[in-house]
Amino acid sequence: MAAVSLRLGDLVWGKLGRYPPWPGKIVNPPKDLKKPRGKKCFFVKFFGTEDHAWIKVEQLKPYHAHKEEMIKINKGKRFQQAVDAVEEFLRRAKGKDQTSSHSSADDKNRRNSSEERTQEQSPRKRGRPPKDEKDLTIPESSTVKGMMAGPMAAFKWQPTVSEPVKDADPHFHHFLLSQTEKPAVCYQAITKKLKICEEETGSTSIQAADSTAVNGSITPTDKKIGFLGLGLMGSGIVSNLLKMGHTVTVWNRTAEKEGARLGRTPAEVVSTCDITFACVSDPKAAKDLVLGPSGVLQGIRPGKCYVDMSTVDADTVTELAQVIVSRGGRFLEAPVSGNQQLSNDGMLVILAAGDRGLYEDCSSCFQAMGKTSFFLGEVGNAAKMMLIVNMVQGSFMATIAEGLTLAQVTGQSQQTLLDILNQGQLASIFLDQKCQNILQGNFKPDFYLKYIQKDLRLAIALGDAVNHPTPMAAAANEVYKRAKALDQSDNDMSAVYRAYIH
Repeated sequence: MAAVSLRLGDLVWGKLGRYPPWPGKIVNPPKDLKKPRGKKCFFVKFFGTEDHAWIKVEQLKPYHAHKEEMIKINKGKRFQQAVDAVEEFLRRAKGKDQTSSHSSADDKNRRNSSEERTQEQSPRKRGRPPKDEKDLTIPESSTVKGMMAGPMAAFKWQPTVSEPVKDADPHFHHFLLSQTEKPAVCYQAITKKLKICEEETGSTSIQAADSTAVNGSITPTDKKIGFLGLGLMGSGIVSNLLKMGHTVTVWNRTAEKEGARLGRTPAEVVSTCDITFACVSDPKAAKDLVLGPSGVLQGIRPGKCYVDMSTVDADTVTELAQVIVSRGGRFLEAPVSGNQQLSNDGMLVILAAGDRGLYEDCSSCFQAMGKTSFFLGEVGNAAKMMLIVNMVQGSFMATIAEGLTLAQVTGQSQQTLLDILNQGQLASIFLDQKCQNILQGNFKPDFYLKYIQKDLRLAIALGDAVNHPTPMAAAANEVYKRAKALDQSDNDMSAVYRAYIH
């Protein structure tokens, strides 16, 4: 492909990780947002959203030359809205050109003159950003070669007060980076040990996420964050929120946590915070937290935001959304895919649905706790997707245990079976870790067996509701029920193995 020159003000198609190519415009970055080192890249603001990011040149294509191609391969309401926004921008620009008596050369001089008045700090003055853009430092033009979608560009985030600028996580696929002001933050927990008392398994002690956390430096929201529930998942999430500079007020039935403010009741946390997250064990716990005495609902008033990260069924989350919204609150469901280790590492996968604006407001929080987030539309969709994901995971775990026990009773080496699987198409961290648990007889919980059985039960009910067969999940569920009868509920899901050997 012939080289194509791109520069400030050009309309482009930008590719962001798993997202389809999206229409945007090359603009100047905020003056305190440094350009990433390495490959040439441009700062692009995307139409139809508030998203903007550094994009490598190989992930950019000229808008007009590829418009028909992109419209054919990309569908969806939001995509069409973005394209419509581009066309409206072009119509406005054309109208201005038609009413102007200046020649193109005069117009260029006028733009440069305007930049001289508003961008004295910039030695380079080519083109003009749109009026709704801030006056920013102009990146150099570059020649684009090999226009192919590649891995997502690494980003530079504004540093927190106590941290140097680092490369942000190149795997995090949420790009709402509109905040550039430095908020007041709470750093107490970064240097203190966090005391965590799990709801049902006694006290343990962990450290706040250390400097190797993959999320890099981010700009924490200046909103006050609340968090309800400090179990296996919640404790790691809060550690990363604190580490990344968020101010967090927490509540748990039995826990206290240094470095975070303590709320006496769920209602108090909600009433004193802008956005409150919750992560509890099951539908009953989720309902009790909202509807019970001194519950979330008593602290909700217009503008307060509630994000339920529990894995529950769609009916439960829909009911919670309705009562929150009825009090003037905003609601988002955001269950997470992962385990305790991924929670501690800030590498969860977040599935969100509900209030789109609230999803965007949670941007820095999701960046702190996860490697990627998905917005799935209306309330209930995230709950359904999460149950399907855990149904697959739980069924796979039961199959792993079944294979290892069959190898044992037929005189085959379980370790050799694992070695073979690790060299094949099924190789994964999950497979290796769970097999190692079984081989070592170590079932310390990373994902409670009782919770994966709960998710299988809810997934089967989801299938029943739409008359869809779930025979594999049903069979796996029976094995987990057997394991629970053998007193394995509070062990890791890999303890399902014991159901096969008794």
